[in-house]
Amino acid sequence: MEQSVLAAIKSIIPEERIFLNLSDRYSYSFDASFGEYLPDIVIQPKNTEEISELVKLANIHSIPVYPRGASTSLSGGPLPVNGGMVLDMSRLKDKLIIDRENLLAIVSPGVITGDIHKQAEAVGLFYPPDPSSSHVSTIGGNLLENSSGPKGLKYGTTKEYVIGLEVVTPTGEIIRTGGKTVKNVTGYDLTRLIVGSEGTLGIITEAVLRLIPKPQERKTLLASFDSLVQSGHAITGILSAGILPSAMELMDNACIRAVENFSPSGLPLNAEAIIIVEVDGHPAAIAEEILKCEELCMKAGAASVRVAQNEDERLSIWKARKMVSPAITQMGPTKISEDATVPRSEIPKMMERLNEIRDKYRLNLVVFGHAGDGNLHPNIITDKRNKEEMKRVEDAVSEIFEAAVQLGGTLSGEHGIGMLKAPYMEMELGVDGLSMMKKIKEAWDPNGILNPGKIFPKAGQKKVVLT
Repeated sequence: MEQSVLAAIKSIIPEERIFLNLSDRYSYSFDASFGEYLPDIVIQPKNTEEISELVKLANIHSIPVYPRGASTSLSGGPLPVNGGMVLDMSRLKDKLIIDRENLLAIVSPGVITGDIHKQAEAVGLFYPPDPSSSHVSTIGGNLLENSSGPKGLKYGTTKEYVIGLEVVTPTGEIIRTGGKTVKNVTGYDLTRLIVGSEGTLGIITEAVLRLIPKPQERKTLLASFDSLVQSGHAITGILSAGILPSAMELMDNACIRAVENFSPSGLPLNAEAIIIVEVDGHPAAIAEEILKCEELCMKAGAASVRVAQNEDERLSIWKARKMVSPAITQMGPTKISEDATVPRSEIPKMMERLNEIRDKYRLNLVVFGHAGDGNLHPNIITDKRNKEEMKRVEDAVSEIFEAAVQLGGTLSGEHGIGMLKAPYMEMELGVDGLSMMKKIKEAWDPNGILNPGKIFPKAGQKKVVLT
């Protein structure tokens, strides 16, 4: 980096919050996805004004800027693929205000999402979006990726709960979108445009989140099945019966065994699949609903159904689900995580396609996810040093994406597009749809400095490349 540019950065940010050493920069070269990219400089801003000045400087000198939260992204969202400047947003965590009267939370982007859950529930309120990484991921990263989690089935995704933002634009201006009112139809809905934009249209420096009253009670069951397809029919059967669970999760046999080896939870090792169903609301209503869910699971061919009888049992079931991702990382050195999403009615067909892909490419492919809303997480456990196997992995990932789109689904339900799925954007959106998105990006970021290399495929890029 040129000394004049470095001097300009030091005039904005104290030297102790600037990192240039190779070892420091390597710490910011990866996330929870695939690949490593070394930034030229890492900076820890502490307020909106500092970010604004840094972005303006970056525009003058054509320096790529990559905002970064807790690096839990599974799509390469914060990876500095073009080098440049990484903005570590972890220092922006001063504000976590729960406004009980107006059912709002006002938060800084570096606040851990799980802390919002805890403080909201302490006063009888509820922030439904609950990604598996919520105990470590930041709300800013969750907003930019539109991360959701199990409760999206009943309560909707993150974007449903963001009603106002403070944002530094790609050219360095500070703007506010939305506000503190649930109803707001003043002009274009820029808030929803920014949420899920993967850091390509702005850097969030404050968010106003909508909260709801905490459900009075909840009940959870765990049902085991001898086949994945049966579990898919149970899921669609429950939804077709007019029951809307707060969550409905799926784990296949490989996931079950991985969890039991990693952290024994009493899961049935001989089951081909299990589903976890949770209902919440008024105590009388959920007692009836959980009984009906139990009956529908048995009708679909469940080998066993267990309803949690107390809070400890309920938490034990959910702990097992939370352990899936760390558990399967023990199965091999490289984990490729995807989240292809299909309409609920197509879940059984997608299960069949995944089984076919697993057999065709002779891969260790495991499946779990938020099956109630069709958001499945096929994970391939492999070894990136095995070039022949990695070629099969690439072909399998391509077929997973194609299968999801062919069944009327989408490339991503919550992980984002990032780099890996960029080549498939045209397949889902069409030439004109993708072109419209590019025009928005170019209008907002004329110099192309904010999180470049994400969402949009490079010229000639045809498929995912993992090697």
